[in-house]
Amino acid sequence: MTRPSLEQGTPAVVPATVCRALRDKTEIALLDVRPEGRFAEGHLLFAASFPLGRLEAEVFDRLPRRSVPIVVYGDGPDDADVAIRRLQRLGYGDISVLAGGVAGWAATGGELFRDVNAPSKAFGELVAATAGTPAVDAGELRALLRGNADVVVVDARRFDEYHTMSIPTATSVPGAELVLRVGALAPDPATVVVVNCAGRTRSIIGTQSLINAGSPNRVVALRNGTIGWTLAGLTLDHGQESRAPEVPAGMARRAKAAARAVARKAGVRDIRSAGLRSLVDGGQRTVYRFDVRSPEEYATGHLAGFRSAPGGQLVQETDWFAPVRGAVVILADDDGGQAAMTASWLAQMGWEVAVLHGDPAAGPIEPGPWAPALPALPEVSLASPAQVDEWLRADQALVIDLDTSRLFLAGHVPGAAWALRADLSSGTVLDHLGWPPRLVLTSADGILAAFAAAEIPERPGTEVMVLAGGTAGWARSGRPLQAGQGVMLSPLIDFYRRPYEGTGVDAASMQAYLDWEHGLVAQLERDGTHGFTVLT
Repeated sequence: MTRPSLEQGTPAVVPATVCRALRDKTEIALLDVRPEGRFAEGHLLFAASFPLGRLEAEVFDRLPRRSVPIVVYGDGPDDADVAIRRLQRLGYGDISVLAGGVAGWAATGGELFRDVNAPSKAFGELVAATAGTPAVDAGELRALLRGNADVVVVDARRFDEYHTMSIPTATSVPGAELVLRVGALAPDPATVVVVNCAGRTRSIIGTQSLINAGSPNRVVALRNGTIGWTLAGLTLDHGQESRAPEVPAGMARRAKAAARAVARKAGVRDIRSAGLRSLVDGGQRTVYRFDVRSPEEYATGHLAGFRSAPGGQLVQETDWFAPVRGAVVILADDDGGQAAMTASWLAQMGWEVAVLHGDPAAGPIEPGPWAPALPALPEVSLASPAQVDEWLRADQALVIDLDTSRLFLAGHVPGAAWALRADLSSGTVLDHLGWPPRLVLTSADGILAAFAAAEIPERPGTEVMVLAGGTAGWARSGRPLQAGQGVMLSPLIDFYRRPYEGTGVDAASMQAYLDWEHGLVAQLERDGTHGFTVLT
């Protein structure tokens, strides 16, 4: 990319150049380094949320190629400068700042998208508008259920979301598994299949997946999902655990074949292990490798180098899993058709995507959950849970938790305070509080705390340490965690509470979210950088 330079010498890229890269599908990573709450207020369509406080813990997995072109913006030049310095220390070389930031983008006519996972949600709305995805509203579904109609409700979200709240009678069938498993729930073609999620996107994609794969059943989306059900004054179930049964072999073969046919129609290619190695070893492209099976299946054994990304969530959260627009995406499963169906959607979203075929030479099989790639931790002083406990009892230390406020509120070291890392590293929080003789930093596993400790300005009379093992280490030592509100030293802008997840969300927020989703197709048209196509 050709970049003008700012007066202070920081490389800059103008909005028009960003737009051209997106339209040409050349690699570009747009990093929004503001806290997630600020990100959700308005961001570029393909910007990925990379909060400054979490950058080191996420960047190696999300930006695997160190020479990828990166464009950074934040709340101002200071945010961008901090991000650039950290990225450079981690080995990234092609880094620019977005000239003018968010305000500059908007001033040139660029669209700003609210909420999170905007590319996937906008794509879902485009699918519904283009393909005419059929839907029923909450009242229609309730009437079908009350009338004992031949209807099956399937929930396309993650199982934990379904377990938290679900439509009565619904069965959990995460999105990428729908084509494979729905036939076992609705073997009679006369059965109506209703697909739901919390809002709109995953129910639209799930419904259209079954239609695209030639389901003999009538398949419809539950319009507005659990939000629509709640706004209609209806009651959700909680704590349900219904999952789809095993699929007969013949039915599974037909489902796999149907998924592959859809993938071919969408332009998905197959790749063998030799081709994958050539891509990765060549180093000229960013290559994402995802295993799209469930986390449980992944943990039993997966190809080395493949990250767990359940197919439905990968389609829903492309900006999280694959923030480099223009990258190559390689998908794998156990030949169950989930990779093919997931790939069909990613291809429609403009990704170059291929499915890895079963091949003994594809690589070693590893058990267990995904282990993130992390940079070397800085050398910091560690304090054991027992030592910190003793200091706290004697009022001889201040503990500050730097992980997300959501995790802090769920459970933290008793007496700990919470702060944004940026507020702590600038010294403003401690200047206000007074510098303690011992400052102990913690985060979920201690990793973010270690990076933060290394940048705390030195202060005579204050010793800075990290809680060994982080908050999880404290809990493993048998010491209790304290849930709920604690001492909050920074504004709660680090986390955006999704109106479609969890319970206790007010009706106005839910309705505003739905209104926003309905306007996304018009935003896509005005933005003009998306590159989406829809199978019809």
